[in-house]
Amino acid sequence: MAQAVATRDAYGQALVEVGQRHPEMVVLDADLAGSTRTEKFGAKWPERFFDMGISEQDMMCTAAGLAASGKLVFCSSFAIFGTRAWEQVRNTVARGNFRIVLALTHAGLSVGEDGASAQACEDVAAMRIIPNMKVVVPADGNQTLAVIRYLADSPDITGPTYVRLGRAKMPLVMPADVSFAFGRSDELRTGNDVAIVACGAMVELALEAADILAKEGVSARVINMASVKPLDEEAVVRAVTETRGIVTAEEHTILGGLGAAVAEVVCERHPAPVRRVGVRDTFGESGPPEALFKKYGLTADRIVEEAKVILGG
Repeated sequence: MAQAVATRDAYGQALVEVGQRHPEMVVLDADLAGSTRTEKFGAKWPERFFDMGISEQDMMCTAAGLAASGKLVFCSSFAIFGTRAWEQVRNTVARGNFRIVLALTHAGLSVGEDGASAQACEDVAAMRIIPNMKVVVPADGNQTLAVIRYLADSPDITGPTYVRLGRAKMPLVMPADVSFAFGRSDELRTGNDVAIVACGAMVELALEAADILAKEGVSARVINMASVKPLDEEAVVRAVTETRGIVTAEEHTILGGLGAAVAEVVCERHPAPVRRVGVRDTFGESGPPEALFKKYGLTADRIVEEAKVILGG
């Protein structure tokens, strides 16, 4: 069985690694450093770590001030709490186009037993619509490390980035030496019958679905679309021109997230069938992540079903 690592754990590890290379780097948290794993950075560099308390709006504005002073800023909280500071993110962080990484954890149904009030399934949509904001949903711990290294080490990056991270451990599906860049996807399987475009926890299930389809004689392309904004539009266009259609898969509402982004490109550039797997305009509930994924249709079997709709069977 593949090794399982929570993306929030990889994030904590990455902060310590890149913090050694960047003395100008500071990390802010909103009373959740133990859960978001920013405490690892704070333990090593307490003078560069700021616990803002339960005050996400203040945290975002403080982050903008630090970025304006030349600091490389990482901000963390739970996704459900970080996005409630949406006005400050829009008006202060994004309008100022400050280079700030908003790495919010515990996103999606996989928060599990914490229930609907804590399950942020709308966060990608909320962040994606903000001008200047870039949105990244890593597939696993290895890709999380690559994303944080890229965001810290690339000198030409401007503006804010939202990085969506999870609570639960996830199998490693990307190689240890995986690289990352905005607007670039990773084709994990080749295929010419149907394409599956996934992000985050759904990448593993997309690969599982491709295996199921292969046993039935269906060739499924699998694309890990970690960069949700900017999207790898050329990979999407190739997918719809070289297959019969696309199934998108995300641990997020189908409204405004990855599925919507892919559908927008397909509608404008090469109309073709698109089926979306994700949370369908509803709130979640308390329960084990596996049970919730099954109840809300975030499964390999559901991806297979939608692929067969495209294929007419």
